[in-house]
Amino acid sequence: MKNNFLNWFFVVEIILFGLIITGILPRETALYLGAALVIYFLAARIDDSLVFFVRSIPLFLAMPLTASFDNFNIWRILVVIIFLKWAWPQVKNKIKTLKNISYFSHDREINTIVILLLILLLFAILSIIPAPDKIAAIKRIIFFLNFAIFGIVLYYKAADPVKSDDHGAGKEFVKRLIKNSMIPVIIVATVGYIQVISTYFIDIYQFMRIWGEGIQCRQFGEQWCNIAVQLGNTWFAYYGEQLSLRVFSLFPDSHSFPQFVLLGIPAIFAISPLLITNRPKLRIKRMGFITLLSLLFLIAILSGTRGIWAASVGVVLLYFGLMLYMRKWELTKLSYDNFVSFKKLGWCLVIFFAMFAVAFPIFSSPQFLIGKSDDILKQRLKSIIDFGETSNAQRIEIWKKTLISIKEKPFLGVGIGNYPVVLKQDIRLAKAGSSAHNLYLHVAAEMGILAGIIFIWFLWLLFKRNYEIFINLAKIKSDLYYDVKSRGDHVALRDRGKNTTDFLRIYFAATLLFVPWVLIYSLTDIAIFDERALLFALIPISIILGIKKAN
Repeated sequence: MKNNFLNWFFVVEIILFGLIITGILPRETALYLGAALVIYFLAARIDDSLVFFVRSIPLFLAMPLTASFDNFNIWRILVVIIFLKWAWPQVKNKIKTLKNISYFSHDREINTIVILLLILLLFAILSIIPAPDKIAAIKRIIFFLNFAIFGIVLYYKAADPVKSDDHGAGKEFVKRLIKNSMIPVIIVATVGYIQVISTYFIDIYQFMRIWGEGIQCRQFGEQWCNIAVQLGNTWFAYYGEQLSLRVFSLFPDSHSFPQFVLLGIPAIFAISPLLITNRPKLRIKRMGFITLLSLLFLIAILSGTRGIWAASVGVVLLYFGLMLYMRKWELTKLSYDNFVSFKKLGWCLVIFFAMFAVAFPIFSSPQFLIGKSDDILKQRLKSIIDFGETSNAQRIEIWKKTLISIKEKPFLGVGIGNYPVVLKQDIRLAKAGSSAHNLYLHVAAEMGILAGIIFIWFLWLLFKRNYEIFINLAKIKSDLYYDVKSRGDHVALRDRGKNTTDFLRIYFAATLLFVPWVLIYSLTDIAIFDERALLFALIPISIILGIKKAN
């Protein structure tokens, strides 16, 4: 009954969201929707709140509180509610808290990761000292702390051992969370295709009125849509008089959108029978999931984000590197099913490259009622390695200036949230996309070289843990078997244990490639710091850290 209410309320949210962003209902309706969400999150169980939150990530609206302050997004209130509801029983029940601390302290890798993240927080706080705009620095820290408390709750829910209640703790909650993370991916992909179709019926001015002056204003507030319309956006690819849409869906730019899609694809793999080796009678379902996967790859390509295209080469190299390493060093640890599942991922990567053949006629078609030649996609692909191309030249120049800034201020950087200082720009331009166009240089420039090294160290430990969990999943299966057996349900334990292990095995296999895909892309952009993309990235990160690693 509670899940039915969750589903119905989510349907109501989608309907109201659509009516608000299209202008059918006044934007002030978002305040009433926000109030309803607050009430629901206060009343619902934590696991239901987390599931609803994950579904709603691309649907959260900025609240029009005042004429001059209309960009505060409701998700920031909701994560505080979730955290406080989770934290209060932990504080109240001191014995349980001590048990939790004792349980997790046995995992040295997690302890190291926690220490690294705390040191990063310390550097962020210390970087306020040299920051020219200290208010901007403090706001940025608060901004990231909002994400941190969401990740903490996800981590602890994923790390809970399986219990004898129905609260969805541990691995079963993880399974539920992963399944529900498909929903926002399908929503944003659907909107992306609607965007593409619309370009064949309206001109560029109508498109900008609908999206730049309408939908985006109602989603993110007047400040952002003024930036998008007046200062610039990433929504179009220009070649002379030729114009092509770069799909951005419900996101502020065409860079964070494909990252969101890529981060959601492991969930698609997890529920599909595509990578399972022992179920031959699932051809229709497999074809359905291949079609869905193809559509997701295609819409990511249609974002026109060349960094995503280029990063795919790095992912292919990573795939072959891991295959060789597994063959040489890990065959004694790796189960046959795990190895075959990972091997099949290679064929799925082929689908991504095959989708360029479908994208080619779409890029070359006469969008916005303007004719085009058939070489626009070719030109955009060639521009990836053309260092004289305007965008590439600007990036190289920005990297040079960033390296100079790091050399001049190596210890605490220019201050978190103050990157525009590096380019001698107004700090307010950070909201307009002023960045190092490299996630790792950006962190080092704002907080110092040591902070940059710690950040990269954290990401390495994350990948290492992801790999080790995948390799040792047969042992985790054994742990799950005995956890469920202790409940006395001998009939359900085999199916539940086997299905959950297959599910997690495939999910972790996919995250080994798709999380690094986003991180490789981050060599050319920091779009992962977009609110929606970063919230979504916390799902695989928290699951990788939270699932107990077999010894």
